[in-house]
Amino acid sequence: MLSIIPLILGPVQTNAYLIADPASGEAAVIDPAWDGAVIMAEAARRGWRIGHLWLTHAHFDHFGGAAAIADGLDHSPVVAIHPADRLLWRAQGGAPLFGMRIDVGPEPDFDLQHGQILHLGGNTFEVRHTPGHTPGHVVYYCAAEKLVFCGDLIFRESIGRTDLPGGDYETIIESIRSQILSLPEDTRLLSGHGEATTVGDEIRYNPFLQ
Repeated sequence: MLSIIPLILGPVQTNAYLIADPASGEAAVIDPAWDGAVIMAEAARRGWRIGHLWLTHAHFDHFGGAAAIADGLDHSPVVAIHPADRLLWRAQGGAPLFGMRIDVGPEPDFDLQHGQILHLGGNTFEVRHTPGHTPGHVVYYCAAEKLVFCGDLIFRESIGRTDLPGGDYETIIESIRSQILSLPEDTRLLSGHGEATTVGDEIRYNPFLQ
């Protein structure tokens, strides 16, 4: 069983997902956006132990809370990122392009690869490399729960922007078609911004995919 606490945080309303195996209390944060103290408080309220920070990609609004989370723990969390996004991470996730500076927090120490299986208690997640929004963008697919944590790959009736450095429109469309639309239509898509959707709804209603 997987417990999911979505939190909308930061200046661009980023969805951070605090997830846990309630039986063991082992927790991870997918995209620790901005207000790390808020995420920590939610975990503490439930008695969960955050051991992992899993990034879908290295834009600043998706890991701006990593430093505060790491500072508040009595252990070092595993920070996971695809190696193709390490350069972007080192550049503060592009924050200076928007007139901001952030504390990037602990350096990622776990390289994600396509097809890799991650474990959180009794839950398993398949890492799928989905470039196009950034070169190292990934999604996390939990087949048992019929859901994907999509980051900024796909949104309800929209797709991630491709006009920032490292973005490419044709690449993102191919990533969506091969790694998302190939999944069962009742698979839930939990995106980095906005409402949840499903594979079936995006096949039918997403104007970028018609």
